[in-house]
Amino acid sequence: MSIFHSINYIFWLIGSIIFFGIGEFLSKKFALNPKWIFVIGIIITYSIGVLFWLPAILQKNQLSIIGTMWSILSLLITVLIGLLIFGEKLNTLGIIGIILAFVTTIILSLA
Repeated sequence: MSIFHSINYIFWLIGSIIFFGIGEFLSKKFALNPKWIFVIGIIITYSIGVLFWLPAILQKNQLSIIGTMWSILSLLITVLIGLLIFGEKLNTLGIIGIILAFVTTIILSLA
C-alpha cells in the first residue's frame, strides 16, 4: 500500500487548501507590492497544493464531491484571509453566497 492510500484523503485535501491559502495570501501581497519573490512563492505554494490534491482525488475518486469540497474550502480560506489579515469587508449577499455554497457541498456529499 502506498503512502497515498495509507493517509486519509481529508488530510490531503486540507493540505492542498492550506497551500492554496498561502498562495492566495502571497497573491494579495504581490498585488499590494509587486516583487518577484512573491511570484516565486506563489508558484511554489500552488504547486505543492496541487501535489496534495492528487492523492485526495486518487483516493476518493469522485471529482464531483472532492472538487466541490475543495472549491468551498478554498473559497472560505480566501474570504478569511481577506477579512482577517487584509481587513476586507463582506456584504450580506456575500455571506448568503457562502452559506449556499456550504449547503451545496452538503447536498452533493449526500448524493
